[in-house]
Amino acid sequence: MAEEENGVAVKEEQQEQKVKEESEEKQPKSSQEDEINKKFQKMGISFSIWPPTQRTRDAVINRLIETLSKESILSKRYGSMNPDEAASTARVIEEQAFVAASSTSSSSVSGGGGGDNSADGGGGGDDDGIEILQIYSKEISKRMLESVKSKAAASAAPASENDSNSVAATSEEISSS
Repeated sequence: MAEEENGVAVKEEQQEQKVKEESEEKQPKSSQEDEINKKFQKMGISFSIWPPTQRTRDAVINRLIETLSKESILSKRYGSMNPDEAASTARVIEEQAFVAASSTSSSSVSGGGGGDNSADGGGGGDDDGIEILQIYSKEISKRMLESVKSKAAASAAPASENDSNSVAATSEEISSS
């Protein structure tokens, strides 16, 4: 008898779930999003793209360290850094990119930025966050490339000086013979 009651209860739950899913499918996407946002707000949870959490920033730094210190497309072309040098370089790159993107963020919020988002009437907070995140990402890429290029140039400079010194010494030996 208990099994029958459990079976009935399970069927009722399945029917309730089906009705709930059908009603959700009929709702327009924006009201579903609004509902989700309201639920998060009630729970004290907010979602925003910018600024990234410290956990996300740390993950970016760790990925930069890995890219700079291990074999990658960049290391094949420009050489790799030792892990300590990569760690300090990665922290500087991320911090500079964060500051650059944040300054863009504050200037666009205060009216200094593009302003195309006013057409939607909602202020474009999510769109602004995505744009700022793209700036952050581009800044990281640009600064990482600049770092590896300057390190490669610095490494190549002493080698070329040594090459020119050895060429000069060889030239002197030949001329003195």
